[in-house]
Amino acid sequence: MDLPKSQTPARPVTRVHDLRASDADRERVAAVLGEALADGRLTMDEHAERTERAYRARTLGELTGLTTDLGPPEAQPILVDDRPLQVTFGTLRREGRWVMPVKLPLLALFGTVELDLREAVLQRRHVVLDALVLCGRVRLLVPDGVAVNVTGRTILSTRDVRVRPAGEGPVIEVGGRMLFGSVRARAPKRTLRDRMRGRLRKDR
Repeated sequence: MDLPKSQTPARPVTRVHDLRASDADRERVAAVLGEALADGRLTMDEHAERTERAYRARTLGELTGLTTDLGPPEAQPILVDDRPLQVTFGTLRREGRWVMPVKLPLLALFGTVELDLREAVLQRRHVVLDALVLCGRVRLLVPDGVAVNVTGRTILSTRDVRVRPAGEGPVIEVGGRMLFGSVRARAPKRTLRDRMRGRLRKDR
């Protein structure tokens, strides 16, 4: 028997650090370790030990600990960080392989937050960007198949969403409040080959 919605148990959320790593994630870390060996930041023994741990790693959290002392956060092969995003009078950019948590607080005061989600891992299929924007901008670049819904309260702000969602694809919800701000979401530009393939499918 189905439970009433109020009694339906909430599905547990896997911790960001406990999300499963892919073979591609392991290869990313191994490549950084190889570069560190080549330029002398790691000894042969250190490289061998860390590389073995990388290929045995099951979670993203296990992988991130292998390269934290080899470069700044923005140069890490995988970023696992669920802390709020904050920018004032500047630009904050997150790109590459990173984890988008179920709910990510964002604060932009006279600044811009740019999130490239083409290689990101979504903690769930429906994630929320809880934004507080004052005279700032939010810029999203999302892959094909991902929907972007702006549900937050906007006052004298603009929203411009041009993405290519799929029927049951992931959803990124932009909530919160925006005052004298803007949010823009884009899908990557399609190559000529991709455009031709799309036209051929429509003609069938």
